Amino acid sequence: MNIFAEYRDRVIEALQALSGEGVLPSGLDFARVSVEPPREAAHGDLATNAAMVLAKQAGMKPRDLAEHLSEKLGATDGVTEVDVAGPGFINLRLSEDCWRDILRTVLRSGDAFGASDLGAGKKVNVEYVSANPTGPLHIGHARGTVFGDALASLLEKVGYDVCREYYINDAGAQVDALGRSVYLRYREALGEAIGEVPEGLYPGEYLKPVGEALAAQDGEKWLAEDEATWLPVIRQFAIDAMMDLVRSDLELLDVRHDVFTSERKLVEAGRVDEVLENLDGRGLIYTGVLEPPKGKKPDDWEPRPQTLFRSTDFKDDVDRPLKKSDGSWTYFASDIAYHRDKYQRGFSELIDVWGADHGGYVKRMVAATDAVTEAGARLDVKICQIVRLLEDGEQVRMSKRAGNFVTLRDLVEEVGSGVVRFIMLTRKNDAPLDFDLSVVKEQSRENPVFYVQYAHARCHSVMRMAREAMPELDISDEALLAADLSLLTDDAELHLIKEIAAWPRTLESAAEAHEPHRLAFYLYDLASAFHALWTKGSREDPTLRMVRDEAPALTTARLALARGMQTVIASGLAIFGVEAVEEMR
Repeated sequence: MNIFAEYRDRVIEALQALSGEGVLPSGLDFARVSVEPPREAAHGDLATNAAMVLAKQAGMKPRDLAEHLSEKLGATDGVTEVDVAGPGFINLRLSEDCWRDILRTVLRSGDAFGASDLGAGKKVNVEYVSANPTGPLHIGHARGTVFGDALASLLEKVGYDVCREYYINDAGAQVDALGRSVYLRYREALGEAIGEVPEGLYPGEYLKPVGEALAAQDGEKWLAEDEATWLPVIRQFAIDAMMDLVRSDLELLDVRHDVFTSERKLVEAGRVDEVLENLDGRGLIYTGVLEPPKGKKPDDWEPRPQTLFRSTDFKDDVDRPLKKSDGSWTYFASDIAYHRDKYQRGFSELIDVWGADHGGYVKRMVAATDAVTEAGARLDVKICQIVRLLEDGEQVRMSKRAGNFVTLRDLVEEVGSGVVRFIMLTRKNDAPLDFDLSVVKEQSRENPVFYVQYAHARCHSVMRMAREAMPELDISDEALLAADLSLLTDDAELHLIKEIAAWPRTLESAAEAHEPHRLAFYLYDLASAFHALWTKGSREDPTLRMVRDEAPALTTARLALARGMQTVIASGLAIFGVEAVEEMR
């Protein structure tokens, strides 16, 4: 039950009634009409912009339209007060029983509260992680991993058919360097002193077991062969080993993809040639010379003819090269084929989760997707900014090539999967994030994951307290559903119910914006409202204690309130992939 959507429907019904009476013209477009929480809680429970966005269409002053509409809304069931504010905003206050009915809906619906058919079963492809298969995942990958996985779960919650996908970048120079690096470790495993790892190869210790595994499997088979013979075989062996490592790392965060797509297989299947032939046939590829980059001209820039995609036809800043100087396809060419492949598999909604260093690549990829799907698919690229790991007040440096980076596994083993997942969602994806090890180990409200989990655990504690203090009291789900909720009259109790009621709207707005971090903010606020009520009863007003053995009906009502809050917390944590604990340890 989305109270905001329900009252939006009622606002539109009132507007239609005014049209029927001739007060407003017929045929008004209600698309921009919204019902939201007011900016100031003191102004009411709900606010609508209807008069402001319809005034021009209606040929009326916003304030005059608002006066007519407020009269209609004042007669609507559940509305106790209507106020026209400023130039024409309308604030509504609802009866306390309206809010209590929502709590009963939560108790009746359980985990399904907030789920909706917003997505209407539409297929969405969420591609995330997609790290080059050249080593274990590091803390920077963790953010995109968690973000993508939580976004996929969020979209599923509101009715989308979601495919979780990993794109394996297994074509190009970086995997050739990986193959050569493993060959070096293979020789080392056979007893050769390899000395310093040459510049351009991967020096990480994580490749030693791969070299040893290759030596155990093939012995000295490759020592006498030239590179042209051993590189394709050892490269694939290395890629397979790295992807096993990546999957193992992902399992630590309970992340599992539905599809793994290989760039190399797309290339070998001729999909790049195919898509570029399509674009060429439509006049979207030409040979030309690009202007030098804005600002200082790079030393290696030369005004040479290149094969270019007419990216500017699709709102990009410049046209983009499709071939390198050696005649091979650019990564961009492969990526165009990949996004067309996703569209051909039935996905018109595409979401890519990329790292901070790919920001400059967004416009060209959005343009290319528009071109190859002929506007049939919409691509939304979510950039996840850097994560700084702080330890003893100092930033821990990471360098994948140097081999001294902080791995995802290191982080999970240090603080736990749930902590990593929650903290990675406490900032909007395009804002940098500090992961402070000292804070996430605190048991305080400064540690958001502790604070939210503590609220859930406190609900279990309250239930245990009730069973011990009032063993004859029925606190089954059926009894809580039948509780006399009219006994919940304190402002703190009603505030908590209103926070619970905001869950469906929060889910839908977060899903529409592709911003799962909104759920983290909401869960923290919900937990805060519950802790405030608890503190008020334990420290300020004993009559607000949740368990009152002299007042069984009131106790049952308050336990119902706690259960409602607990249900929403658990639902939110499930989307994040975080355990809703019953006891803090």
